[in-house]
Amino acid sequence: MNSEDEKKESGGRSQKRIEEALKAFQDVGAEDSPFDKLFPGLKSHYQSLEEPEKEGLFKGLIEQLEVKKAEIDPLAKALLACQQDDPRWASLLADFRNRVYSPRLNLFRKISRSPGGLRFLLDFRGDLLSIRRHSRLDLDPLDSDIVFLLEMLFQEGFIYLEEITLDSAYKQIELIKNRDLIHPMASIEEMGQRLGKDRRCFALYHRLLPYEPIVFIEVALTEGLVRDISQIMAGAGGRKARVDTAIFYSINNTQNGLAGLGLGKTLIGRVVDYVRNENEKIKNFATLSPIPGFWRRYLRPLLEEGDENFSLKSTDVISFFSKKGKGKIMERAGEEEREPLHFNRALLSILSDESWAREEELKNILRSPLIKIAYHYLANEKNRRDKPLNPVAGFHLGNGATISERNINFLANPSSRGLKESCGIMANYIYSSNWLSQARRSLRWFDRVEMRGLFGRKA
Repeated sequence: MNSEDEKKESGGRSQKRIEEALKAFQDVGAEDSPFDKLFPGLKSHYQSLEEPEKEGLFKGLIEQLEVKKAEIDPLAKALLACQQDDPRWASLLADFRNRVYSPRLNLFRKISRSPGGLRFLLDFRGDLLSIRRHSRLDLDPLDSDIVFLLEMLFQEGFIYLEEITLDSAYKQIELIKNRDLIHPMASIEEMGQRLGKDRRCFALYHRLLPYEPIVFIEVALTEGLVRDISQIMAGAGGRKARVDTAIFYSINNTQNGLAGLGLGKTLIGRVVDYVRNENEKIKNFATLSPIPGFWRRYLRPLLEEGDENFSLKSTDVISFFSKKGKGKIMERAGEEEREPLHFNRALLSILSDESWAREEELKNILRSPLIKIAYHYLANEKNRRDKPLNPVAGFHLGNGATISERNINFLANPSSRGLKESCGIMANYIYSSNWLSQARRSLRWFDRVEMRGLFGRKA
């Protein structure tokens, strides 16, 4: 068998797996189907699919599990012909709503009610979001149905806030320790250092997933704005007499399938509310946030002339440097010509070697240009959906926080991880004093999030 025949055979097997998985979804969604018997098979079919096959399944679910035009045509015509003051208007409209109700939504609702069903839907949407980023297909109709259901399941009455303290169950503390991807910990003792009077941790839980946090936040209570992560990682100490600021330094969403549902905003809002009520001296709320992708997916590509997806162009980088700074960069890299191409090559050579962060002369030359470039990245670079290109910026700015150039912090995280991630730069996003009232207005169920396990503390 030649390679072409092997390709065809492989493609045929792949298409068969997609069709079998699609039929499993259709069977589960059918009215009066024996759900308990069929659901395990559905999960098995889905989990056996490779990523391209899942994309094919998503396409099939959109095309085949949908309201048929012929089913609503007569009713739509009757509705359009009816005047709004006609006594039949309300009943026709109600009938129309029932007819256009998505069969996919019915399917997902059935799945959500079964043991393990919610976990399956979260993983399913996580896959969908991952594939949608690079797919040429319009997968939004499928995502809209899942989001509609998840928004109901993760709003009032289903989620609650809990503080993680040194008195919390070991399993809770261990889960938080293992899920912190912002500032990973090597031992449970490190997690213990992040819990105390001036180091706090809060998590949102769902009633159907009581042992696994949905999203959690780590908070440092400080005097003034903290601009260097080492000041926080030093561990909890005795409470300072003049604490006036809460710094959110690690926010982790443990469920990719919940992206975009506003749970992070809810968590921040409830924590702001609690901390402010606990200690009236705390008036300021801000983050100390990483800038993931700044080096590997932005500045390095710019220096390598890969600027087609950015508003800042490769030839612009040199303009951020003073005449003296340009000369020093060229000299240190052994370049003689001072054209943008040669300058970028010289800067790339320097920043690719982490030793620059230990040299005072280079740090002084790079400080202002890197701060300005990082600010441009956070404030001005957009993705195809016109959202901030940086995901952390998108989250906080989307929540209503603000960013300014003066809150871009040079070498705030000079660890090897920090240098590889963002040349060591971190950012303070500021949540204003009136932000909480705005959050309450935008999240109608905000005040109904139950608060559990919050231990009273003396301010």
